[in-house]
Amino acid sequence: MAMDPAPPLATIAAALRRERDRAGLSLTELARRAGIAKSTLSQLESGVGNPSVETLWALGVALGVPFSRLVEPPTAAVRVVRAGEGPRIRSEHADFSATLLAAGAPHARRDVYVMELEPGAVRLAEAHTPRSVEHVVVAAGRMRLGPETDLVELGPGDYATFPGDTPHRYEALAPGTFAVLVMEHP
Repeated sequence: MAMDPAPPLATIAAALRRERDRAGLSLTELARRAGIAKSTLSQLESGVGNPSVETLWALGVALGVPFSRLVEPPTAAVRVVRAGEGPRIRSEHADFSATLLAAGAPHARRDVYVMELEPGAVRLAEAHTPRSVEHVVVAAGRMRLGPETDLVELGPGDYATFPGDTPHRYEALAPGTFAVLVMEHP
């Protein structure tokens, strides 16, 4: 099995400090609640160490926040996660790793679609309801998509998210293009 890139340590460190401050907890108290050593927490907040899924999960529970809030970096309006990239965290106890693509918003309604596209005509989509967001993962082929002002090209395994409340497009660049679309509607 290939070695994983280092976990997103700077993102995790900033998130731990932010969420601990928000919760009004000392290093000692958060470490106690999470069942980890204070020195481990101090190292993580300093951006060093190699946190496992279990450690981050325990910290998220102790802070009362989803796991995703500790590992997801701040996002732009259009965000692309290329195949093999993204915040990847490994387990200490199993041959398991998780790559977070996008954290779901609370109280969001989601629709999931399978898209099959062929080169030729471009699918132009009108703006959807305000604050809607689209998430796309390409399974096969290549495609160009996104808002007219910020199109991106994706290949197999690539992920992109963009505002769905602005005109956007889907264009197959290779025969047999296949993708999964998740639409979030507030």
